[in-house]
Amino acid sequence: MTATGAPGVTALARLRALPGREAAVRDQALALVAPTRSEPGNRSYRPYEDPLAPGTWVVVEEWADAVSWEAHLASPHLAAALARSAGLLDGPPDVRVFGAG
Repeated sequence: MTATGAPGVTALARLRALPGREAAVRDQALALVAPTRSEPGNRSYRPYEDPLAPGTWVVVEEWADAVSWEAHLASPHLAAALARSAGLLDGPPDVRVFGAG
């Protein structure tokens, strides 16, 4: 809970690169850090590559509230990354959201 009593939002996204696209997925995951961290309500945005499965990433995001999380989903930098991901990932990101309800 935040100081106002509103629950925060934690999102976990799992991404798997297509074979041969691992470096491009790494570049994209890391390129999203700065613009996402500058968004209102973002508490943290941390991408991690699985050391046992190169090209597989988990991104951990923490947001102050559901409004800031939803604004992130509509952000231009995320929309551009998702548009590029069709040629980089083996499927859509597997996103799990906690605390939004």
